Amino acid sequence: MLFGQSLFQSVLDRLDTEDDKSAKDETAHRIRGLNVSFVATVLGGEPAGSSRPDDAYIDNLGNEIPSPLPEPEPKEPEPPVMPDHLARTSREEVATDLAISPQSSLQSLHEKRRAFAKANHPDSVAPPFREQATTRMMIANQLIDEALRRLAR
Repeated sequence: MLFGQSLFQSVLDRLDTEDDKSAKDETAHRIRGLNVSFVATVLGGEPAGSSRPDDAYIDNLGNEIPSPLPEPEPKEPEPPVMPDHLARTSREEVATDLAISPQSSLQSLHEKRRAFAKANHPDSVAPPFREQATTRMMIANQLIDEALRRLAR
């Protein structure tokens, strides 16, 4: 014990005094707020709103001010063309497209479902043809599910 204090207490007191000194030093050098605005004036004393960002480019061109490019005329969007396979919506035509055989395995049936969905999913076709794509997907899913049930027996 030093002078009536434990060693631990003397270390704590010293740390407190060091913290007080560093806090005073820090406040002397710290800037608490911005005293000036960022966009007060520009170099010539003009207000910032009067300068144009393209002035530097115009000054380099001389007296010639380029004319703006003409805007392209809006074109009528061409109506989407329905893919030929979307016209095939009967059960027999979808079965032919799937080509399910009695030798089809579980893995091949899942691959056929993914490949068929990639080409025929309603989200991947134009809005006017979504009904045909939905019909084809429903029939294909039914056919593949039936084949999976037969395979499970």
